[in-house]
Amino acid sequence: MGDYIVRVTAAQGTVRAFAAMTTEMVGQASEIHGLSPIATAALGRTLTAAAMMSRMFKGEKDKLTIQIKGDGPLGGIVVASDSKANVRGYVHNPNVYLPLNERGKLDIRTAMGEGYINVIKDMGLKEPYVGLSQLVSGEIADDLTYYFATSEQVPSTVALGVLIDSSGVTSAGGFIIQMMPGAEEETVSALEKRLIGFPPISKLISEGTTPEEILNMLLEGMEPKIVETVPCGFKCNCSRERMERNLISIGRNDLLEILEDGKGAELQCHFCNTKYNFSHKDIEDIIKENAQ
Repeated sequence: MGDYIVRVTAAQGTVRAFAAMTTEMVGQASEIHGLSPIATAALGRTLTAAAMMSRMFKGEKDKLTIQIKGDGPLGGIVVASDSKANVRGYVHNPNVYLPLNERGKLDIRTAMGEGYINVIKDMGLKEPYVGLSQLVSGEIADDLTYYFATSEQVPSTVALGVLIDSSGVTSAGGFIIQMMPGAEEETVSALEKRLIGFPPISKLISEGTTPEEILNMLLEGMEPKIVETVPCGFKCNCSRERMERNLISIGRNDLLEILEDGKGAELQCHFCNTKYNFSHKDIEDIIKENAQ
């Protein structure tokens, strides 16, 4: 089965939850960018979160961007998603290698360092919503949990995981559980107890546990009801036309300099590494078509 997200409500609508399997998506991103294992895990967690968060939108044209900036060797992460959970993203430094941490795990905390997480939601309003919070751990899931609590005032639990071996990404996924207005204290308490010692999400997925089964385990006794099941994947929206617009945006003087150089221009998409070549004649035509 391919990657997908399941959205659920429980406890008479006072709990909403999302769970995702994103193994193929994260593997594809790792291959496209030639990522080290630690960069794969960091980007994979963020891609998974963005895919699930995109299903919180109501408008079909709504867009989400997650920017994470840290002072560690990874530098930062940028991930974008449309409302249909088509995600794309990159890390600033894709070839970071660090020793395993004291628990024998990939040391994403050190790789990210201290910094902030920025969530931008473009919902077709005059200005996009921008939420900012500090990195509290660099592990990304904890940082998003803190973001939801401080920037959106929604009590949430976020879990994200990527499992990697010598062959590449073997499993990836995550879940987000949020308390809605009216959630009873006993519901919150039951969920908190269930989360203690809950197995890592990447381990569960590697064992064949489905997103539906994961949410049923967490929300047992709360009458969980599936609202939707939707596919998700790594998909970039770049195009030659978009890159041409980027060239036009640099201004006539810079375009004339490129023309005089005689070599044309090569533009590369940060999100998917696709290269777009513009010949000397292409540049000449762009200048003529956009003459003022």
